[in-house]
Amino acid sequence: MTDALLSGLLAGYGVAVPVGAISVLVVTLASRVSLGRGLAAALGVATADGLYALAAVLGGAAIAPVIAPAAGALETVAAGVLVLLAARGLWTTFRDHREADGAPPPSPDSPWRTYAALLGLTLLNPLTVVYFTALVVGGHAGPGPLAPGLAFALAAFAASASWQVLLATGGALLRRALTGPRARLLTGLAGHTVVLALALRLALAA
Repeated sequence: MTDALLSGLLAGYGVAVPVGAISVLVVTLASRVSLGRGLAAALGVATADGLYALAAVLGGAAIAPVIAPAAGALETVAAGVLVLLAARGLWTTFRDHREADGAPPPSPDSPWRTYAALLGLTLLNPLTVVYFTALVVGGHAGPGPLAPGLAFALAAFAASASWQVLLATGGALLRRALTGPRARLLTGLAGHTVVLALALRLALAA
């Protein structure tokens, strides 16, 4: 259970830390509108990440009896998928740093609509569920009780929520400092490096 919680936290931070358009929107809402609006946006993003992690856990648990004999090979494949996702993320980080433009879209006019809008925007990213599924199948979908998988999903949600709330709070306190090109580059590199570390962990366990 402890391993599942730790892996979920790492996975949640790995997907949440890179500062892209969604994170910039969270910070900007907090800095330009209000902290409450920023927190609503943060929880919308975290809810989407948690739902994707839960979907990956439930799917992985359903196919566990089938994939158990090939667990070692699947862990290797999962590690490869994570490396590809991290490589793509790093490339996108450097590309966005070079371009360094684009204003965030206008905000909805209530906290609930902000929450729903950010939930929907984050759910539009299919790579998130691929990322969590690779982790679940690679390390948390073996035969056994579902509790560790649910702990993984809850920890992933908690990690994402804590980071997004930090961004919103930072946006309210520091205005738009966290949305600068250098900050986006550094947080992108940090987040995708976490993904590479998770891939290495899976590869060594295979």
